[in-house]
Amino acid sequence: MVARQSSSRKRRKSHPRVVVIGGGTGLSTLLRGVKTYTPDITAVVTVADDGGSSGRLRKEMGILPPGDIRNCIVALAEEESLMSSLFQYRFQQGEGLKGHSIGNLLIAALTDISGDFLTAIRQASKILKIKGRVYPSTTEKVVLLAELDNNTIVEGQSRIMRSEHPIKRVFLRPREVSPVPEAVQALMEADQIIIGPGSLFTSIIPNLLIPDIAEAIGASRAQKIYVCNVMTQPGETNGYRAEDHLSKLLEHCPGLTLDIVMVNNSPIPRRLREAYALEGAVAVDFDSSRLEEMGVEVILKDVVNFSNFVRHDPLKLARVLKKLTEPERSAPCPSLGK
Repeated sequence: MVARQSSSRKRRKSHPRVVVIGGGTGLSTLLRGVKTYTPDITAVVTVADDGGSSGRLRKEMGILPPGDIRNCIVALAEEESLMSSLFQYRFQQGEGLKGHSIGNLLIAALTDISGDFLTAIRQASKILKIKGRVYPSTTEKVVLLAELDNNTIVEGQSRIMRSEHPIKRVFLRPREVSPVPEAVQALMEADQIIIGPGSLFTSIIPNLLIPDIAEAIGASRAQKIYVCNVMTQPGETNGYRAEDHLSKLLEHCPGLTLDIVMVNNSPIPRRLREAYALEGAVAVDFDSSRLEEMGVEVILKDVVNFSNFVRHDPLKLARVLKKLTEPERSAPCPSLGK
């Protein structure tokens, strides 16, 4: 049970205490931006991954999947140097080695040496001299399951992402899961909690299905922000608008309250729209009025980077998020335009 924060909470430090929640590419992208405006960062990361190198290590060694943890450690590295590149290096050949990254293998080895996954994360974090802390949302071995709109149940994150039917809901097995205490404490002490961006059903919601995590977010006096994805994700959020993302988030986490939803309003170049359309993805549309009716402030900003992909831009995100920590932003205000 999470105790509600005392009203005598200490005054805010010179650097805001920021907690980010999620997994996958979206989380590591966000962290690269957040570390530019505060060193006091806690990443709370999903451990439901069962594909690729992480899935193999999970199955063969019985450890928690290290891939998303590794990406967060690299993103928070003081300098993304040769050692960071080494962590991310993935073997392209070799029986038993092909597909594994050195960082995943290192975390697996440190877990084997220390006998503890959290200790392994701390040791890997020291190697890269990271700003902040990285915690899994739980150290229990959870399996993610989804109920589809045809009432079938799909087991495993990697299979859920390939579903051909819309997802009705996701849930964990076991259902009662204990969080990492340090993650709960960070949430309770945070000035700013950021959820997303990332895969809605397989990276973000699994963290919030852990009761004490969701309860800690609700009890925290932090500013709570949801960063909506820029593009829909085939197999997960086909046809979803920003309102649908928020609705599913709240549906899975009754009692969760958010202050702000951040949505990209920069047009996607035609060449990229056409390329993504071939994969079944489109830009996430939005209706500010409908979002506001759901009880949140809506911030519309250009927060993307265009290359061969459409991704959130770490520095653009950071500029907006930093402004939201300033004292005059303590009270809600009307929707902000570009």
